[in-house]
Amino acid sequence: MANTKKKEKKIELKDIFELGGHGVDIPFLLITLALLVFGLIMLYSAGYVKGIYAFNDEYHYIKKQCISAALGLLLMAVASTISRKFIKHFSIGIWLASLALLCLVFLYDPYNSCQRWITIKGLGTFQPSEIAKLAIIVNFADVLEKNTGKLDKIKYGLLPFAIFLRPVVLLLILEPHLSCIVIIFCISAIMMFVGEVDWKIFALVIGTITLTVGVVIVISMNVEGSYFYSRIHNFINKDTVDLTVEGYQSYMSLLAIGSGGWTGLGFGNSRQKHLHLPERWNDFIYSIAVEELGFIGSLIIVGLFVAFFFRGMYIARHAADKFGSLLVVGIVCQVAIQAGLNIGVATNTIPNTGISLPFFSEGGTALILLLAEVGVVLSISRTCNFNEGKSDESNNSGRRDSRTYKSGAGNSTEN
Repeated sequence: MANTKKKEKKIELKDIFELGGHGVDIPFLLITLALLVFGLIMLYSAGYVKGIYAFNDEYHYIKKQCISAALGLLLMAVASTISRKFIKHFSIGIWLASLALLCLVFLYDPYNSCQRWITIKGLGTFQPSEIAKLAIIVNFADVLEKNTGKLDKIKYGLLPFAIFLRPVVLLLILEPHLSCIVIIFCISAIMMFVGEVDWKIFALVIGTITLTVGVVIVISMNVEGSYFYSRIHNFINKDTVDLTVEGYQSYMSLLAIGSGGWTGLGFGNSRQKHLHLPERWNDFIYSIAVEELGFIGSLIIVGLFVAFFFRGMYIARHAADKFGSLLVVGIVCQVAIQAGLNIGVATNTIPNTGISLPFFSEGGTALILLLAEVGVVLSISRTCNFNEGKSDESNNSGRRDSRTYKSGAGNSTEN
């Protein structure tokens, strides 16, 4: 019995790589490349003015981002060959590594009253919270698959998720990093819902998350000068705040968006990027894109993210097992949630929380990790049965996992 268990845990060479099936999903790959190219073009336009003024180099931001994109594409290609079994095997290790990195940020000096970054000399900064998101996605997918059929019990349907979530959220509160906490909560709730956790437990989770967020807001509104106070206060009182001080960022963002009209001012012709709108190459790059490309351009950007989400969910629906399906759900939902929140901030629909726009905002390590996650989705797409319901032996022979998963069935069964 002990020998059998050891054999199950041992990873063989065939379990590391996933090269069978019908190849990666081309539509998802093309959508990703379209977002990447569009993002690089807009980053150059949004950042070249700051590059000239601050670094005497109009290509300052785009050069670094292109290098990151090249590394990310290489990592995406490698990740697209990695088996989901291999990822599952190291799920706990990824989580422990993310906790260690989240602790490491406190050894570095604060920036803008926050400690979110690890500085790597010669390479720039790195946000461990990006790894934390992936760690939660991988471990939630693993737990949901392992506990299929027992998710109506607190022991299996709630406690494991709390164990993985609580230390991560606690460390993010200490940084503080509210936007990342919101994203992780949203991803967690979606994965638990899709993973078919019992509705009573799911309702308890949603209630706890809502209560937690509510308490944070109430406390923040009563502690003047706290990290959250100014952001929430300025949003609630946006009609009365001083637009030259507290409401400056949001006002300039809306001014940029409003100036775009239907067709925009033309690529490269933004006025607000001339040292008016802060963080125009990062948190507010969407505003510059709309100013230059107009409402039509904004629809193209939103449309690409919507296509990314729905094609990803299509892959998840046809994944060969529950773990792979939930892994894809978590990754595509992370991108969709982050894009939605960024656009919400740019349009002053939600409080300013400092969320970057995936594929567009400046940030090398974030882009590299994002492309690696896309590689994981592409790897899972290799063994998808897109002809589900038809007799297709070639698709079935491409599956290397010893489990079969049918979307909507909510369980995995041994062959």
